[in-house]
Amino acid sequence: MTMNPLNKLQEHGQSIWLDLLDRDIMDSGKLQSLIADDDLRGLTSNPSIFEKAISGSDDYDDDIIKLSETIDTNVALFFEMAIADIQRAADLFRPVFDQTEGKDGFVSIEVSPYLAQDTDGTIEQARELWQKVNRKNVMIKIPGTTQGLPAIRECLREGININVTLLFGLPRYREITEAFMGGLEDRLKEGHSIKDVASVASFFLSRIDVMVDPILKEKGADHLVGEIAIASAKLAYQIYLDMVASDRFKALEAKGAQRQRVLWASTSAKDPSFSDVKYVEALIGKDTINTLPMETIDAFRDHGTAADTITNDLKATNATMDELKNLGIDIDTITQKLENEGISKFNKAFENLIKSIADQKRKKK
Repeated sequence: MTMNPLNKLQEHGQSIWLDLLDRDIMDSGKLQSLIADDDLRGLTSNPSIFEKAISGSDDYDDDIIKLSETIDTNVALFFEMAIADIQRAADLFRPVFDQTEGKDGFVSIEVSPYLAQDTDGTIEQARELWQKVNRKNVMIKIPGTTQGLPAIRECLREGININVTLLFGLPRYREITEAFMGGLEDRLKEGHSIKDVASVASFFLSRIDVMVDPILKEKGADHLVGEIAIASAKLAYQIYLDMVASDRFKALEAKGAQRQRVLWASTSAKDPSFSDVKYVEALIGKDTINTLPMETIDAFRDHGTAADTITNDLKATNATMDELKNLGIDIDTITQKLENEGISKFNKAFENLIKSIADQKRKKK
């Protein structure tokens, strides 16, 4: 097989996951081709992705009508369809999961965005989704909110694979590493194996620049435009390296713990003046994942460069963040605002999704 830039990322310790799931990509054989030809290693879904899939095609129309005969609520109906898609995708990725001995080959499904600030509700639905999907290579996505932290720890204690989503800030990521290690320690104390418990921490990148760049331009700091998200991600990776080097994690690793890899999300360049592979090329390194939309996968395959970059220019990275602070821009305030907006956007997408299902049911009556 001829190597393309996507294949070469594996040589640098990075796995590529797809930020998309719909029935067409599975029915057409496109997903299978990405796995075979481009070394695609996983897939993520979220409310926005399902909203586009269900409202943007008629692939789900028959199921909506059929399932509505036995399922009372539109939310329950959605999850029934989503679970079927997730199971199918997980089965397609199962060979990857087996070949990588459980490191890759995961498919993620998210708890309802309405539960982002509801610890108990998140735990309950995470358990339910885990049991219903019933696949070893599935991750349940839980937002990395303050209320999500105890839910993440509890679900890991129960042996549920967790994709921590909607991460923007470094202080919150440090709390996530604590929840991750705490959950595994709790599981060990109860006499259970931690070898098969997998987790990733998903940072949303381009949205940081979308929010910060206009402020930088106002302050005349154009040289920092497009640099803050990457700098934040590089510092997050340093936190990751500190975690895996700690005595606390080494003790867990000696008992079989897998590393909670960092995953770069929201990696399509929103600013047309940026390279369309900006958030891929700058963040390549060992134990990382980049989850890409289809257009970014196509772009990187065509003209991307695979090289170790995640630990490059750390002195400049720190200088960038120092300069941001000197300009009076509080990155922690920015990232908290982004978390709040992210929850709101996913809630809106979920509302639109449920509305699409209701509209389709009315059309068929």
